[in-house]
Amino acid sequence: MAGCVDIPASQAVLVPTETIPDTAVVRGYDFNKGCDINGLMESMLTTGFQATTFGQAIAEVNRMINWRLSDEPVGPATDPDHVDPAFRANTRCMIFLGFTSNLTSAGVREHIRYLVQNRMVDVLVTTAGGIEEDFIKCMGHTYLGDFQLKGSELRMKGLNRIGNMVVPNSNYCKFEDWIIPILDACLTEQNEQGVNWTPSKLIDRLGKEIGHEDSIYYWAHKNNIPVFCPAITDGSIGDMLFFHSYKSPGLRVDVVEDIRRINDIAMRATPRKTGMIILGGGVPKHHICNANLMRNGADFAVYVNTAQEFDGSDSGARPDEAISWGKIRIDAKPVKVCGDATILFPLLVSQTFVRHWTPVEPLPEKKAEQE
Repeated sequence: MAGCVDIPASQAVLVPTETIPDTAVVRGYDFNKGCDINGLMESMLTTGFQATTFGQAIAEVNRMINWRLSDEPVGPATDPDHVDPAFRANTRCMIFLGFTSNLTSAGVREHIRYLVQNRMVDVLVTTAGGIEEDFIKCMGHTYLGDFQLKGSELRMKGLNRIGNMVVPNSNYCKFEDWIIPILDACLTEQNEQGVNWTPSKLIDRLGKEIGHEDSIYYWAHKNNIPVFCPAITDGSIGDMLFFHSYKSPGLRVDVVEDIRRINDIAMRATPRKTGMIILGGGVPKHHICNANLMRNGADFAVYVNTAQEFDGSDSGARPDEAISWGKIRIDAKPVKVCGDATILFPLLVSQTFVRHWTPVEPLPEKKAEQE
């Protein structure tokens, strides 16, 4: 055709390479080496796609775990109380762990309980279901089901479906029988002793009362780890508070005191750095990020969720959006892994806390809130 230049196909397809990328070579795990879970996980970083992102998340969490104040230089502006080498060597990153309720309903509950039991995290944030399902599991089992089970048939059998799991209605009856007398006691203490109940205080009290070593919140109570749940009425606990308000009116749960408490924890974390591990989206994700805004952003961050950002939701927002708000620091290296936390979180824990956590002398009780 007139005006067309005859270019050889090889030139048109294979444009000459000017530079080779200065990055790792893509290579997956070689099973000829045997079934080595640690070797397989270490190879994720060079596998590509979400496997590489997952490898980056492992590295980011290990940075949280391994950071010590002693890594930072002592300068003229350093607080004299923070100069002692032993203090600096024992001052860790403050880790906020957030998770949605479905993960407590699932077996991720046991992984979270492990972290809390061993004092590997400092602050928890979850939803109402993330609280109540932990206690309910101490009273009755959750069973495997199927995503395709018919809702109308389950309803007639008194079974509630959570994805591919089912929970008997009888479990919630046991929960009501257990919690109502505790709410009665809380009302009495409010009226006679002036106790101002907040979601975190109520959760701590319930953790004390459950007295069960399978419970996340038993260990949170035992280890003085605060648990925040700003949407505490949005679940069965809310139902119980509703019923209780008719039987014995007057119990108040103060969310304002709790927002001050979590924000104070973040602001007063200094000289500690802060890290965020957030499983899922919604309230826990934003609540942790917003608390860290009060200190000009978290130093480390890992998100694990399946939400996408095209609809503008905070759940789907990438870490870079949080940087724009000041919720993650500009010089941080945050990671978002797109995937199911029931698969990814146990693998993440196996390659971070399980392998690399080294116990140190704990900070004085409630130090994070007193500084």
